[in-house]
Amino acid sequence: MRPEDLRAEIPALDRGVYFNTGASGPAPRRVVEAAGDFLEHHEYVAPVAEGAYPAAFETFEETREIVADFLGADAAEIALTESTADGIARVAAAVDWTPGDVVVRTDLEHSAGVVPWWNLREQGVEVRVLDTDAGRLDLDALAEAVADARLLCLNSITWNYGTRLPITDIVDIAHAHDTLVLVDGVQSPGQVPVDVHEWGADFVAAAGHKWLLGPWGAGFLYVDRSVADDLTPGVAGYRSVADPAATDLSLKDGAPRLEVGTTSPAPYRGLIEAIEMIEAIGYDTITGRIERLTDRLKAGLGDRLLSPRAYESGLVTFDADDPEALVDRLADEGVHIRSLPDPDAVRASVHVFNTAEDVDALLDAL
Repeated sequence: MRPEDLRAEIPALDRGVYFNTGASGPAPRRVVEAAGDFLEHHEYVAPVAEGAYPAAFETFEETREIVADFLGADAAEIALTESTADGIARVAAAVDWTPGDVVVRTDLEHSAGVVPWWNLREQGVEVRVLDTDAGRLDLDALAEAVADARLLCLNSITWNYGTRLPITDIVDIAHAHDTLVLVDGVQSPGQVPVDVHEWGADFVAAAGHKWLLGPWGAGFLYVDRSVADDLTPGVAGYRSVADPAATDLSLKDGAPRLEVGTTSPAPYRGLIEAIEMIEAIGYDTITGRIERLTDRLKAGLGDRLLSPRAYESGLVTFDADDPEALVDRLADEGVHIRSLPDPDAVRASVHVFNTAEDVDALLDAL
């Protein structure tokens, strides 16, 4: 599949120039149709055919396998969630915290990586915030911060600067202090290759509705097998246990113990289709095109650029006198970006479906 073919599949792009994939990717028709077709089958056919529950559970199993293969994991290391925030919250609720435990997070985290740790305050968990500089992390400061910590939470690609953090090196430092690592990886799958075993993190939370261009409601959580079986879900349901009809209940092995109960399988059918489309284009094409387009955008922005000048991701942050007013004005002109709370700036997300003409339209509108 060529980028032009993907672009032609995305109806939202007929309505304007879209540079906000880092918030929510516009889904292709094929993705929406996959979700819709399965929803119709699940509601119209399955109840009197294979059964609604068997149809759903077959989809869940297939999704775990496809996501695992896409991330370089094993199916037993994948739990299906609704979103990145959902995955992080499930981890926060499943760790056996004791008063005095320390969670370290950076000052670059999205609220998905902030609120779950705040929610542990009544359990006596201390949250330590590691300061960064324009999306850069000092590894010596990191080593000092995690020396007595239970868990470290950070982005793989920072949502506010677009910098790519050295996750493998960071994990090595944290693990040297017996500190667990949870990566908010949602800005990575779909724009850069991800191998979770190479990263070495204990947890990676992500979702399909950004760079994968999947539907909302299809999240996924990687949990390393060495830590999964020590987790006790904060909320448990029939999907958390090996046999819900057993007299003596036991949790499932691996990450699926963090799944709970009945949820729509349709978004996961959309996610499967989205992953297949990304694979059909290929990461060489995706990253190459994003790099060329971000280079073009950065050259046009000049001194307004706040993200790194050299390519690291498709997230390009730049200065604006009044970010919210600029976003509103550009939207009125058919160009869609977003404002950021920190830094007080705006961000354009450049994906493989964008074109040089899109970039020029943004620069002309500025």
